[in-house]
Amino acid sequence: MQTFANCPQCGLENTYPDGSNFVCPDCAHEWPMAAAEDGDAGDGDGIIRDSNGNPLTDGDSVLLIKDLKVKGSSIVLKKGTKVKSIRLVSGDHEVDCKTDSGSFMLKACFLKKA
Repeated sequence: MQTFANCPQCGLENTYPDGSNFVCPDCAHEWPMAAAEDGDAGDGDGIIRDSNGNPLTDGDSVLLIKDLKVKGSSIVLKKGTKVKSIRLVSGDHEVDCKTDSGSFMLKACFLKKA
């Protein structure tokens, strides 16, 4: 099975080629295959970005852009929920935060800066 470049916007692996572009069905982002071959300059810069490409820093406030089901429980984090004072960490889930429902680690691709 052939693997393609991860989406530069959301970072997920579910991408496929379409003509001269790669397409991410998760966030609907499209980018040219030539950019993926060159190696995106912004991909390895170490800056954690929200769904709109804005850089995030510790202490920022963010909004959820979609409903998120919490694995192993019946809790659903609703779209539009404001999360204050985030903390950035390394790993697959880049944002550590506290909400009224508890403490969670979230992916930055499901957040936008408030």
